[in-house]
Amino acid sequence: MNRVSSYDIMNEILERWSPRAFDPKAVPDNDVMAVLEAARFAPSCFNEQPWRFIVGSRDSGNEKWVSNHEKVLSLLNETNRRWAEKAPVLLIILGIKAFEKNGKDNFWHLFDSGTAWGFLSLEAQRRGYVTHGMGGFNKQQTGEVFSLSEELQPIAVIALGRHGQTEELPEDLRERELPGSRKPLEVLIL
Repeated sequence: MNRVSSYDIMNEILERWSPRAFDPKAVPDNDVMAVLEAARFAPSCFNEQPWRFIVGSRDSGNEKWVSNHEKVLSLLNETNRRWAEKAPVLLIILGIKAFEKNGKDNFWHLFDSGTAWGFLSLEAQRRGYVTHGMGGFNKQQTGEVFSLSEELQPIAVIALGRHGQTEELPEDLRERELPGSRKPLEVLIL
């Protein structure tokens, strides 16, 4: 991998990217729980921890997770389903839209849930897994399929597993199977 940082930062940050080629080999339930544990420790406004996860794991010992895997896969748009069907784990991250303490709108629930996703992705990278977050899924059907309350907002689907063979991807996706470039730091600071 040729990503270079101008400053000394964690290797997991430099190495993490969002591939589409997944090895279908199972991810042990303990590793799934560990990446979710990393997400649990993300900071949040008023320590609300407004993120929740639906876990779908094709080869889990947990029957609910196995059932969820097919459900989550069915919610993906066709473009994502073409490659994500090989991912052994599919997670949905949800955000709670209101503060538990007073019921007022929690404007920061998306920001906080995104931070949890970041922690999850870095722990996955540390453990030798890859992740790919997706916005291309049916959010309304997600609520129906999983009988979600109105307070829960589906945010993203996350594929988790080991990096697979690029050659197994549909031809039009193979050329995109590279870490994305980054804008210079100077451009990001206003």
